[in-house]
Amino acid sequence: MQNLRNEYGEKFSQVFQTITVDNGPEFSGFAQVENWGSQIYFAHPYTSCERPQNERHNGLFRAFVPKGVSIESFSPEYILAAADELNGRPRKKLGYHTPEELFEKFLDSVYAVPVI
Repeated sequence: MQNLRNEYGEKFSQVFQTITVDNGPEFSGFAQVENWGSQIYFAHPYTSCERPQNERHNGLFRAFVPKGVSIESFSPEYILAAADELNGRPRKKLGYHTPEELFEKFLDSVYAVPVI
């Protein structure tokens, strides 16, 4: 999260308005992210229905990293290529746009210079 904060700087809370995480110990420090201006939500245990898009993307990611196989057994380049592949796929839910193009459009609006 610190790397993302460094990358987006003062615009972090505009880019990441809300973040929903599981209740695992790896997310215990996420409450501090609220100090950066983002709202943090912790999902209830065993309620994947609270984060359906996350679960959908996990399912798509399983085509690249099968369930039960450690992600650490894959190179960082492979994982980034998988992410690029998934973010470049059009989604019906997004009006057949790709997550990548919509995120870029959103960033353009966040970083646009206001017209006076």
